[in-house]
Amino acid sequence: MSVKKLVVMKFGGTSVANPERILSSAKKVIKAKKQGLDVVVVVSAPGEMTDELVDLARNISPEPDRREMDMLLATGEQISIALFAIALKSQGAMSVSLTGGQAGILSTNSFTTAKIVGIKPKKILECLGHRKVVVVAGFQGMNAEGEITTLGRGGSDLTAVALAAALGARAAEIYTDVEGVYTADPRLVPWARRVERLSYDEMLELAGAGAQVMQSRSIEMAKRYNVPICVKCSFNNQEGTWIMKSSSKTKSSAMEAPLISGVALNKSLAKITIQKAPDKPGVAAIILRELAKDAIALDMIVQSAALTDGTNHISIMVERAASQAAQAALKRAGREIGAGRIDVDESCAKISVIGAGLKNDSVIAAKVFDTLARRRINIQMISASDIKIACVIAERQGLDALRTLHDALGLGRKKTGRVDRRI
Repeated sequence: MSVKKLVVMKFGGTSVANPERILSSAKKVIKAKKQGLDVVVVVSAPGEMTDELVDLARNISPEPDRREMDMLLATGEQISIALFAIALKSQGAMSVSLTGGQAGILSTNSFTTAKIVGIKPKKILECLGHRKVVVVAGFQGMNAEGEITTLGRGGSDLTAVALAAALGARAAEIYTDVEGVYTADPRLVPWARRVERLSYDEMLELAGAGAQVMQSRSIEMAKRYNVPICVKCSFNNQEGTWIMKSSSKTKSSAMEAPLISGVALNKSLAKITIQKAPDKPGVAAIILRELAKDAIALDMIVQSAALTDGTNHISIMVERAASQAAQAALKRAGREIGAGRIDVDESCAKISVIGAGLKNDSVIAAKVFDTLARRRINIQMISASDIKIACVIAERQGLDALRTLHDALGLGRKKTGRVDRRI
C-alpha cells in the first residue's frame, strides 16, 4: 500500500440518512477504488439520530450522566458503519466496519468532549493490506480504561482528519449536503458564493464563528499536520472547496487590500456575566481555572473597564449546550473571589466577518459597524483579530445582520457568476 494512493472519505449524517443515500455514497467509494486508491471511510450517525438520542436521554433525566451519554450517542455511528459496509459489500467491494476503539483511536477521559491523544492504526493497515475498504465510526474513541468516549459535536470531521494524518493520506475528503464552503451559509443566504480555496486560518475563524461545514478542532488538526481537506457535496460531482496551508487570492490593484472570505452567524451561544468581580490580578485566572475543570471551551471573554468601587464585569461566551456547566463553574469562581451575581443571556448571537488583512484596515471595521448601526442592530460585545471582526448581538437580529453585512461587503454572486473578494 502506498500512502500516496490513500484517501480518507468522510460522509456526514445527511449522506447516510437513508438506504438510498448510503448506497449513493458507497458508489463514490467504489469509484475511488476503481481509480486505484485505497480508501478509509469515516461516517457520522444517520440523519438527525444524534439529536434524537440526546432528546431521548433528556426526557429521562434533565442532566444525563456523561459516561452513559457517550455509550448512548456512540450507537448512532455504529449503525452507520455497519450499514455502509453492507452497502459496499453488496456492490462487490471488500470492506470491514470498525468502531473508534477498534480503529485504534485513543482519547482522554473527558466524556462527551474527549480529545484524541493518539492513533494506533495497526488493524486499519492490516485491513487495507488485504485490499479492504475500512469503514470507521466517526465521533468516538476509547480512553485508557477501555471506555467509549465521544469527541464533541462535529467529531466525525476530527476523526477523518486525524486518521488522514496518522495514515499519511494524501487528503481528507469531507462529503456534506452543500457544495463546499460559502461566503455565508447558503441555507440562510441563498445568493452566497462558493469559495474555491481557503487557508487553514481562514477556515478556523469561519468554523469558530459558526459556519457549520466543519468542526474547528478538525481544522486545527489539519493545520498541525498539514492535511489537505476538500469539502464536497455528496449529491453531485462538483469540485468543492479546498482547505490548505495557503489560499489563492484574487489579484488586486492594491497589493495590501483586504480580502474577505465570508460572514458567519452563530446562534448557539450563551453570554454569562459575573457582576462586580474584584479588579485585581489573579481574578481571571481563577475564573478560567474553574471553567477548565469541566473542559468548558470559551468562545469569547470580555472584561469591562474598572468601576469606581474597584470592581468590573467579566462576560464570557460559551456554547449554549455548556451554559449550565459554565454557570456552575462561574458560581464557584464567584464565591472564591467575592464577586456579585451571575447574569445569563441565552438570546444572543455572534456575527463575524472573516478575511485577510482586517487588522490593519479600519475601513472594513467602519463599514461593518456602520452597516449594523443603519439596521439599528446594537452591539453588545466586540472581538477582533488579524483576520476576524466579531460582534455579539441579539439573536432575533442575527439573520438580518448576516444578510445585510454579506451584501454590504459585496460577497454575493453577480450575474456573471463570479464575485471579486476585494472590498
